[in-house]
Amino acid sequence: MSLPLAGRHVAVLMGGLSAEREVSLVSGAACADALERLGANVTRVDAGRDLATVLSALRPDVCFNALHGEWGEDGCVQGVLETLRVAYTHSGVLASALAMDKNKAKAVLAAAGVKVPGGGLYSRFEAGRRHVLPPPYVVKPNAQGSSVGVFRVFEGANSPPEGLLSPAWLFGDEVMVEPYVRGLELAVTVMGDRALAVTEIEAATGFYDYDAKYGEGGSRHIVPARITAVVAEQAKAQATAAHAALGCRGLTRSDLRYDDINDLLVLLEVNTQPGMTPTSLAPEQAAHAGFDFDALVLWITEEGYARGGAEGAAR
Repeated sequence: MSLPLAGRHVAVLMGGLSAEREVSLVSGAACADALERLGANVTRVDAGRDLATVLSALRPDVCFNALHGEWGEDGCVQGVLETLRVAYTHSGVLASALAMDKNKAKAVLAAAGVKVPGGGLYSRFEAGRRHVLPPPYVVKPNAQGSSVGVFRVFEGANSPPEGLLSPAWLFGDEVMVEPYVRGLELAVTVMGDRALAVTEIEAATGFYDYDAKYGEGGSRHIVPARITAVVAEQAKAQATAAHAALGCRGLTRSDLRYDDINDLLVLLEVNTQPGMTPTSLAPEQAAHAGFDFDALVLWITEEGYARGGAEGAAR
């Protein structure tokens, strides 16, 4: 019996240049292994600034984009792939750039009727010198993922996070400052136009930061979330609406907060290239919906290959 990707050459883009490089290497390795099980001829590409030259020589049928964060997920690599007219997975240039810029994404989502937190964009120097919002609030880089560089400022805090003024800060001079929404951490994966499930996340540290996301035992995932059917449907609807409003393709994961006391559900952000590591949420939700890891990787690959480039470039 022939394998579904037999004869197909897939270049898996992994690693990259961002602060999420190590996570991307794990995601890429897992996806490359699955693609080989599916019969594909796989080339693992640690994506650097010579990516255009490397891909021009390889001439793959499709690129599986397993990059995370700046450069790989913000429209830059997508632009390279469009220029090369190479088919690729996940969202295109505009959707990727929009979703990565938290401030612009919030404006688009709010205009589409998606409930988002308040707050706004500030200089990290201003946010590091004084409370720009009354505590409690959250400070995060405007264009990073995986909860990199995120601070939570508690009620009664005397001063803002000192790290914002550190010479070691590497995440840009603009930060998003939002009111802290108490309650449950939720996530919804959208596959095409279908929301798969709602996961409730219990972080061992009390905050779903980088270590909680990717560290062994860093968090507990409860699928389906312990919320009412009404709230679950609202979360799925918000994630699907956000996916569509930003113009996303393929697979996305939306992160939400639900204040169960005040019945307040807000969408924090949309991740256009969700993690595919052993502790990642998207594969877990896909399994809950009946897609094992290999089936999910196959769907992502075939969806990307079928449409050529996400912005419509013909192969």
